[in-house]
Amino acid sequence: MKHVAAFSAILTILFLSIYPSDQVFAENSGDGNAVVDLTLNEEEGIRDPENPGTIVDPGETPSTSGKLRLDFVPQLNFGQYKRSDKDQLYPVNGQLFLDETSARGTFIQVADFRGGAQGWALQVRQETQFKNDQTTNTQLNGAVISFDKSWTNSVSGLDNAPTVSKDIIRLSNIGDTYNLAEAKPGTGNGIWSIAFGASADNAAGAPATLSPRMQEGKAVTDSVFNNQQTYENIAVQLSVPGGTKKDPVNYSTVLTWILAELP
Repeated sequence: MKHVAAFSAILTILFLSIYPSDQVFAENSGDGNAVVDLTLNEEEGIRDPENPGTIVDPGETPSTSGKLRLDFVPQLNFGQYKRSDKDQLYPVNGQLFLDETSARGTFIQVADFRGGAQGWALQVRQETQFKNDQTTNTQLNGAVISFDKSWTNSVSGLDNAPTVSKDIIRLSNIGDTYNLAEAKPGTGNGIWSIAFGASADNAAGAPATLSPRMQEGKAVTDSVFNNQQTYENIAVQLSVPGGTKKDPVNYSTVLTWILAELP
């Protein structure tokens, strides 16, 4: 019997504050008052992070509502592997879609329609270590998720793009909050993809990080996405020390994605 350990990061919680109205009033004094009510043209739909003018179908996802919101967050799955006594790096599955869109890197979609480009911060927090309470070795001590090769994209162009880290972000301290992207005041309005990794076909010049996932020489498929070929995305990885005791079971954790207003 083949022993494998399956790893998945389960997204369950999102947070969003209450935001003020995006109405702007301009007045002109004299014989009378003139008032103009300016509102943004609020767009909807999940965008292809590599072709933001195209609406895609990544399946169901938790999301938030409001003028500043999270439209899409990834559900991370690190696949199935044989148990190992050596240090291992497990790449996450690339993002698949229920339409004809090819696999993409891991991405989050942020929308800001408050008006005035007030700024925001995208953050993530890992609530617990990878664990399974139904087995002998209940958690993967020392396991760390990392995010790399970050970039942004938007149908409105990159002149007002949020900033992303050029360094690898490691969630090494459980319960700590880590910044993934920040839109300073004057930037980040509209719809933005914050992506980690990309396909070789992307036109933005982002490093290609996807490759077909194979197991014993055979393509690994995903039944959730109509049995499409799955891809490894080395931009997001799970490292597990070889000395960590582990059982042939599924281990999971909870990530909290946070979209916050700037002070």
